[in-house]
Amino acid sequence: MSDYQKDFYSWTCEQAELLRAGRFNELDVFNLIEEIETMGRSEKRELESRLTVLLVHLLKWQYQPTRRGRSWQLTIQEQRLEFSDVLNDNPGLKPQLQALLTHSYQKAKIRASKETGLDLDVFPTACPWEFAQLMDDAFLPD
Repeated sequence: MSDYQKDFYSWTCEQAELLRAGRFNELDVFNLIEEIETMGRSEKRELESRLTVLLVHLLKWQYQPTRRGRSWQLTIQEQRLEFSDVLNDNPGLKPQLQALLTHSYQKAKIRASKETGLDLDVFPTACPWEFAQLMDDAFLPD
């Protein structure tokens, strides 16, 4: 069993030290590649998660107007900020925004249906909002 499998923390420290020392031939290249790819997927998932939560709350806001409250409004504001932070830290994800929006909206519809008790087919098939609206602090659907 390799250090990577036995003690991940120590393995990361060792790999960092090898990189700093320029001892590239001693690096665990296979596992380093895997970890770097995992980090990228993690950032993408975080962006998608923030977008999904934002969309869920926008759907709830639009389809349950009698239940609107400060909590939902603050969650919408927070998710916009969090989404922007993740995107600003990972501008390489910008070309994937439309695909992320499409996928996040499908998940948001399911979650909104669970949370509201409304049938899934109550919500539009595709996201009814443009990306610019989603990021506009003044936008709340009617």
